[in-house]
Amino acid sequence: MRYRLDVVAPTVVDAVRCAGGWIYDRVMAGWDVTVLIASQDDLRPLHILGAQTLDLQSVLDEWEDRPHPQTVAVAADLFDRDPRVLQHVRNALDQGATEVTLWGERLPAELDDSVDAAAHHLSAAARAFKSRALAAANDPGADSVDVSETFRCGMMASVAADLIPAS
Repeated sequence: MRYRLDVVAPTVVDAVRCAGGWIYDRVMAGWDVTVLIASQDDLRPLHILGAQTLDLQSVLDEWEDRPHPQTVAVAADLFDRDPRVLQHVRNALDQGATEVTLWGERLPAELDDSVDAAAHHLSAAARAFKSRALAAANDPGADSVDVSETFRCGMMASVAADLIPAS
């Protein structure tokens, strides 16, 4: 059985900017990575990173029938847009069987005690592929990819050896 990571993002650019290096590194480690996108963007940047893509709305409509991933990563911006996203994150944190990773500035206060700061240090290849994906998305940050990406993470003691507590 291969590990699965589902990434939930409002746009392709947001997913690549905030988690693109981590997506690439997980794909290269043998994970099945699917990015669930809320917009109708060009998906090529995510394919450059090796991720599969699905429409977020169709997945939310059939959430209970979908196999649960080992890790789910969610952009906090989506909590205000669709209450089902927040409910699924709450359920995952309560059940403790799925690692929950979040990014963004506007986390609901109720989640603050459930998640801690974490970072992923990108491999050299991840930085190169993230830069290429950002360029494909016409993002001005394509030439200055950071060496790490920061998240808020619940259930740190899991399959996520690539996420370390941020200090």
